[in-house]
Amino acid sequence: MAMEQNNNTSQPQKAMLFALAFLLSLNHASSMYTVYNPIKPRHSRLLKSAVQRETPTSQLSELWAPLENHGWKPFVESTKPTLPEKSEGYIQVFLDGGLNQQRMGICDAVAVAKILNATLVIPYLEVNPVWRDSSSFSDIFDVDHFIDVLKDDISIVKELPDEYSWSTREYYSIAIRETRIKAAPVHASAHWYLENVLPVLQSYGIAAISPFSHRLSYDNLPMDIQHLRCKVNFQALVFVPHIRTLGDALINRLRYPQQADGEMSPNYIREVTGASASNAGKFVVLHLRFDKDMAAHSACDFGGGKAEKLALAKYRQVMWQGRVVNSQFTDEELRGQGRCPMTPEEIGLLLAALGFDNSTRVYLASHKVYGGEARISTLRQLFPLMEDKKSLTSPEERTLIKGKASVLAALDYYIGVHSDIFISASPGNMHNAMVGHRTYLNLKTIRPNMALMGQLFLNKTMEWPEFQQSVIEGHENRQGQLRLRRPKQSIYTYPAPDCMCQAQ
Repeated sequence: MAMEQNNNTSQPQKAMLFALAFLLSLNHASSMYTVYNPIKPRHSRLLKSAVQRETPTSQLSELWAPLENHGWKPFVESTKPTLPEKSEGYIQVFLDGGLNQQRMGICDAVAVAKILNATLVIPYLEVNPVWRDSSSFSDIFDVDHFIDVLKDDISIVKELPDEYSWSTREYYSIAIRETRIKAAPVHASAHWYLENVLPVLQSYGIAAISPFSHRLSYDNLPMDIQHLRCKVNFQALVFVPHIRTLGDALINRLRYPQQADGEMSPNYIREVTGASASNAGKFVVLHLRFDKDMAAHSACDFGGGKAEKLALAKYRQVMWQGRVVNSQFTDEELRGQGRCPMTPEEIGLLLAALGFDNSTRVYLASHKVYGGEARISTLRQLFPLMEDKKSLTSPEERTLIKGKASVLAALDYYIGVHSDIFISASPGNMHNAMVGHRTYLNLKTIRPNMALMGQLFLNKTMEWPEFQQSVIEGHENRQGQLRLRRPKQSIYTYPAPDCMCQAQ
């Protein structure tokens, strides 16, 4: 087992130093970009036609029609699982990344605890260096529900007993520790955990695995372990009541906009229960995924001129020290390969080409959009009934979620699962998690054909009818149709056949 290297600077100190250097280095370039580079539409010809579009009623009906039954259903256990007679010790995991990456890590942690016959400590969520959110597991997920659903599968404790209270994040950040497992390979096998972690458990009664992200293989695992991961993802992980209640209120306001006219009432529980299902409207959840991290790491050109290029290049250097593979390719090469995230303008053109008209209610699920309202304005031209968390909530409601990136992401996830249609502007953890969850529930999810869209947007002479026809043809089989998981693919993105079975 490889041990961590000692150093004289703690993790919190490193984070503070990094943040300070980061802000100082970007301040000048960012301010240049904001003042001197107004964002203009990049596809004016297509945008003009799209704004004036008219969609036949028959096409709209087909767009909003539910998916046909794909012949698969969620797997249901036929026998009650049993707990091992004796626990080998306590497993701690420290999960980095954003909420959706942490969600997958939680599922894997339960599976690892089962493999080792260990007791799982409620996972520790690391503070994300980008979003700086210190939300804990219990701030986001219903802990009691989590424990209850899994009580027959593994033992779970909210906190370590006093004899192990020394095993904290701070304890592992300042020195080499025998009980920390740092060498867990990405997609490790069950055998690896039995060979490398079980001896630590048996010797010390506890093992802390950090980092723990994508640390369990998707393949060659016993079927009961696969089923357990599915059970965690789709049954055990439920958001805390106040997130679900606020989510229901926002869904209600999207479906019944006439009831949300005027001043927003803070009594959203009453609003949710008072709605009439017979008059419910439909809405699309659009996950933009166009923040500064995404824009910089892609190494693509987004039309902001020299100052924007400078700001993004500087950001890349500070964040990744130049280690961005895409930097060696031209913008045209990256777009032709589908490696550039779509801007708000471009995803708006995609939705318009598919047939969504200007009366479509769109919920914008995103954190901070790079370029702000200036970049979103073209999307708003195409979809004037676009909403987001700010427009749908009262000031009182916003105080419950302000500055809590993980809670905001959970709210977006909840609304995304309950929407009529979900679409993400580019692949990522949110997209992957939502594709899997909505496949499990047989709900419509549009997967953009990134290579096709990149090639279409490179063609500056294409007229709207040809663009629209190409988009429609290129997305015929990308609207939520079930696809079986292939080797090395994520069980959380492709839940069949591991989490589902064919209906009889």
